Amino acid sequence: MTRKVFVVDTNVVVSGVISADPRSPTSQTLDAMLDGRLLYLMSGALLSEYSAVLRRPGVVRFHQRTDDEIDGLLTDLAANAVWREPDDGDAAPESGDNHLWALLASQSGCRLITGDRLLLESPPRPGSVITPRDVSDGAP
Repeated sequence: MTRKVFVVDTNVVVSGVISADPRSPTSQTLDAMLDGRLLYLMSGALLSEYSAVLRRPGVVRFHQRTDDEIDGLLTDLAANAVWREPDDGDAAPESGDNHLWALLASQSGCRLITGDRLLLESPPRPGSVITPRDVSDGAP
């Protein structure tokens, strides 16, 4: 049996960090990333986006983590990931998400986990974009 491979959008990681409920789908997704239960792809562009968003002042006010704690989290996420540096892929619904589409295209059968409604409604191929709830419900 082959494991499913995912790309985890920044909104899911940030929501998982901010959530006070460890049973929330985003918290469960983040925990699965950190403990190796979820096989996911990472690129330099995606890791940079995680870092930039987690360090926004408004986001820091919610999660209350120091720069060192954010660095530790990002190190753990990068260490558990399958690293890819894909060429540009198809255009995503928003140009800022093109790196996500490129990561999806770099691995056959890969699925994006996101809460972004626009990405959910305009996937690059059927079934390639799912919600954190789908992951926590065991659907993928």
